[in-house]
Amino acid sequence: MLKMTPLNHVHRDMNAKMVDFGGWDMPLHYGSQLDEHHKIRQDSGMFDVSHMLPVDIRGPQVRDFLRHLVANNVDKLTLPGKALYSCMLTPQGGIIDDLIIYFLSETWFRIVVNAGTADKDVAWMLKQRDQSAPQLEISPRRDLAMIAVQGPNARAKVWQVIPGSQSLTEELKQFQSAAVGQYFIARTGYTGEDGFEIILPAADAPSLWKALHAAGVAPAGLGARDTLRLEAGMNLYGQDMDETKHPMESGLTWTVDLKSERDFIGKNALLNTSTTHHLVGLVLIDRGVLRSHQHVVGHKDGSEYQGEITSGGFSPTMNQSIALARMPMQITIGDEVNVIVRDKQLRANVVKYPFVRNGKIMI
Repeated sequence: MLKMTPLNHVHRDMNAKMVDFGGWDMPLHYGSQLDEHHKIRQDSGMFDVSHMLPVDIRGPQVRDFLRHLVANNVDKLTLPGKALYSCMLTPQGGIIDDLIIYFLSETWFRIVVNAGTADKDVAWMLKQRDQSAPQLEISPRRDLAMIAVQGPNARAKVWQVIPGSQSLTEELKQFQSAAVGQYFIARTGYTGEDGFEIILPAADAPSLWKALHAAGVAPAGLGARDTLRLEAGMNLYGQDMDETKHPMESGLTWTVDLKSERDFIGKNALLNTSTTHHLVGLVLIDRGVLRSHQHVVGHKDGSEYQGEITSGGFSPTMNQSIALARMPMQITIGDEVNVIVRDKQLRANVVKYPFVRNGKIMI
């Protein structure tokens, strides 16, 4: 039996193409994945991300607990509503999950984790809590829904629909949030465009979705979400990172704080691990489509280096095939490599991602 978000019947009423996504019944598209992609790059669109899980952690010393739990440093969070992107690691330095942490007060932090890893994440948090901070309350919030509204006109559309939201959220910078009544509105996203992610009571989600749609916000499904995040150079858990890879070989070095004296789970392993591979961008020169798991071969100084595409696909904005690939450190930006596609070697340029941000091609 597939799990359903509070918006499931709304998606079906809008004739969405529904698919099994990690055990969740989710919309793939509402007619045209391509149109949905362009709508978000040029105007505004919305995603149901209620399959993701907000987890509230409350109690004394919650900051100390998070200092040890995650690789980034929560001491960066000093302003209520501020958010931090981080990874939660195994003792060996592998990535259990990537997540966003919101600082609400010294006794209340909110963490949003991925749908596919939610049960594993909560179990890990509870295990660490029981060992070091049994006084903390860890509460998965399946009573909440999440709607992401993205695009250059997304914020204006949200202000139009949610009374009083403009005055409370207009001055928010990226990775800041504010409470608007029972709505928790964060200026975050997974598309490379501006916008909000809204956490709200599950019962209120259908009415907000319909109001946004009436205001001209296009519904968008998993297909457009994936092409948008790939263009934006954003990792997908299970493809670009997992427990077998550490952040430095997954393009996430910037999310790890090794400078402070604090200890965190996985720190010792990272300090004693040499990074042999890194994540790079690829833009295909020849005709074809790049896909995950395709083999990549590069040559440098007379030696051959082999890697693999972690995420790939067609970029609607660039009208080219692009990819993220894990390659040996010797292969760098500006090199040309060959991607093995159906026993053919297709040429691709190694580039610095993101490929597209805020509607602009960056390559």
